Amino acid sequence: MIKSRTGILLLCLITTLLLNDCTRKVVSEERLSGQVSDSESIRGKSSYLNSPYLTAGDRVYMVGHQDGTFPDLGWHVAGEMGGIWDHPIKLIDGFTASILIDNQSVCLNKADTFINYPYANKHIFISGLKDLKAERFQFVPDGKEAVVVEYSFTNTSSENKQFTFDFNAYTDLRPVWLGEKTNMTDAGDFASWNENSKSWIAKDSLNEWFVTFGSEMAPQNHQKDQKTCDYKPQGKGCQASLSYDFSIEPNTTKSISIVIAGSYKSESNMKETFAYVKENASKLLKEKKERYAGLAEKTKLTIPDKDLQQAFQWVKYNTDWLVRDVPEVGRGLSAGAPDYPWWFGVDSEYSLQGLITTGRKDLVYQSIDNIFRLSEKANGNGRIVHEVSTNGVIFNPGNVNETPQFALLIWTVYNWTGDKEFLKKYYPTIKKGLEWLLKENDKDGNLLPDGFGMMEIHGMNSEMIDVAAYTQKAFSVASAMAKEMGESALSEKYKNTAAQLRQKINTEFWVADNNSFADFIGTPQQAIHLIDDAIIRADTLKKPWAVDELKASKTRLLKLQANKKQGFVVHHNWVVNTPMEMGIADSAKAIAALKTAGKFVNPFGVFVTGIDRDESAGKDESSAAVNKKVFNYTGAVMTLPTGVLAISENNYGRPDEALNYLKRMTKSFSYALPGSIYEVSPDYGMMSQAWNIYSFAVPIVTQFFGIVPTATTKTIHIGPQMPSTWNDAQLENLVIGDNEIDMKYSQTNSSVNLDFTQTKENWKLIISFPKNKYKKWMVNGKEMRPKSVGKSDLIEVTGKTVSVKLK
Repeated sequence: MIKSRTGILLLCLITTLLLNDCTRKVVSEERLSGQVSDSESIRGKSSYLNSPYLTAGDRVYMVGHQDGTFPDLGWHVAGEMGGIWDHPIKLIDGFTASILIDNQSVCLNKADTFINYPYANKHIFISGLKDLKAERFQFVPDGKEAVVVEYSFTNTSSENKQFTFDFNAYTDLRPVWLGEKTNMTDAGDFASWNENSKSWIAKDSLNEWFVTFGSEMAPQNHQKDQKTCDYKPQGKGCQASLSYDFSIEPNTTKSISIVIAGSYKSESNMKETFAYVKENASKLLKEKKERYAGLAEKTKLTIPDKDLQQAFQWVKYNTDWLVRDVPEVGRGLSAGAPDYPWWFGVDSEYSLQGLITTGRKDLVYQSIDNIFRLSEKANGNGRIVHEVSTNGVIFNPGNVNETPQFALLIWTVYNWTGDKEFLKKYYPTIKKGLEWLLKENDKDGNLLPDGFGMMEIHGMNSEMIDVAAYTQKAFSVASAMAKEMGESALSEKYKNTAAQLRQKINTEFWVADNNSFADFIGTPQQAIHLIDDAIIRADTLKKPWAVDELKASKTRLLKLQANKKQGFVVHHNWVVNTPMEMGIADSAKAIAALKTAGKFVNPFGVFVTGIDRDESAGKDESSAAVNKKVFNYTGAVMTLPTGVLAISENNYGRPDEALNYLKRMTKSFSYALPGSIYEVSPDYGMMSQAWNIYSFAVPIVTQFFGIVPTATTKTIHIGPQMPSTWNDAQLENLVIGDNEIDMKYSQTNSSVNLDFTQTKENWKLIISFPKNKYKKWMVNGKEMRPKSVGKSDLIEVTGKTVSVKLK
């Protein structure tokens, strides 16, 4: 009996030791990447494997190339915008991985396929691997200073495979752009082995900046300075490696997860993060997956154009990719990746107007508060900052347009949330800002502020059209705010200023010879100087039509009184469309200007500067990145100008023309980075850009579906103007205040059907169409006579379920 029991105990002990040893050597067979098999994904193009991708996170993110490499990339900090960042510091430049099999080393740096998921990405390696497939899957946990990188290996042969897997990380603990302004000094890194956690720890030699990397399993070997795969990044970092032995049976897959964690505060913080993420990687991935599923369900769009539908869905994801959280400084939406990972006033002011329509009140509030606090700290007079690095250093205290655009943002968000405390918080800043706008920037007292707007071209800082248009709209919405706040006299004053500005824009800025609003108002002397610069630009770019036009303009200007101010069209900049974007252009002028604007496009959208267009622009679908040796925006076609024109067309009852611009933008979707739209169409600049949500959400949600809420009165104004090709369209789970609404639209040759479901039955729906467009209105099966108000017929209804049929 004793022998039997001893034998059983011995067998259990041997089994346990064997299992532990197998686990130690082979690593877990449970794959993180298996959790994403039911998630939507987009496969990249082989022609763009040598271009960037983003593994997104709010605390940490990773940028490399789709082929699996980490070249020095970016221009803001030259060659340093890739790798893994934990703002305000960088952690590592990148890493390499290789397999030693049959005495041959194969680097995993030439991926055959790149796949993007809303919240993760994957590289697949087949080339150079005989009977073996390798995959690299990675994600960044929400709220954690860490990246999880999983390697999986599949034996596709009929025999066992044994090999050694080497993982080599190259640290570069260095400060963010403008770090020197806060005494952040980069020094050399040094690495040390931590036997307890079986991981490498690297530290900057002058600062408490740390990064560590390791796996849930112990390596068979660890070395320093074992450089592999011809990777030699710039910087003052160090290199260390981990080696693991694998034995894989036929048709079997095994995997290993590497966790890379950091801290810019302390070694203990880094160790805590590393241990937690290593232990809970699967749980953290599941949580991120579920959160993104929630993003997908909010403002869920279903339309006949499935390409546009998919682009809209992913633009919601793209926006989340750009959240930047630095607890000591702020949390908010950054501008773009990889070169603008910090915060901008104007980028936020556009982006958040679109974002609020997609149910992201949390992020909208955080981002507004961030810009507000940074502006108060830098200026304190209502002026809104332009650009702030993640160490809190203000690079530009604010271009003139950003202050009025802040007022537009606050009013838009207030109408979607109905949050009076929100309005009370920011209203004093808006009042101060409008005073600063005219007192400090309008020296001649004509209500047109001088200074840079969206066009940061040398010399374009007189009375700019975009500054004027946004200032007019700011005084208009500030009048409504003042009324809400019980300041009737100030409300009337703002209203009168807005009326005067509207008149000035439609008269003084209008240039009839060009059928366009002017780029700016200035003297002929100022205009001639700009024209001379523009001629050089156009000639250098080989745009003969522009050179001829500019020379003719100069000839006319030389005959004018040198110091008499008037409006001039020089560059055909996209900002000449802002009076239509704001809906303040007279209708006849607007239609004429929109036809003019249609000349300055290519298949992907609208030129930033119209004189950069050439004869091939209407049909040229080639790369924008070709032959760009030095980063610049010359010749750029961008999503923001294109979105502005879509909004403008809708403002003047032209949804088919608006849809045309949305289709142009959609051509850039997944062009280079699967699931994303570049800043410069189709494949240049930032691979993900925040203001894309403005260019898609505003025309689709607030104009095609016509949803314009006044949440403070629990009212939703709905005036659909659908493109003629959309016979069926639906929005689901649209969050407005404490309400959530679904809207379904369908049309035939003789009727339109609208079906609404909302969670709050006491919210009022005001449904309107152009006057006399429909003769018969049926509401929930009963005929109802509409009211005529101005140019519209409308009805007011309440209830959780409302069905409207019009004939």
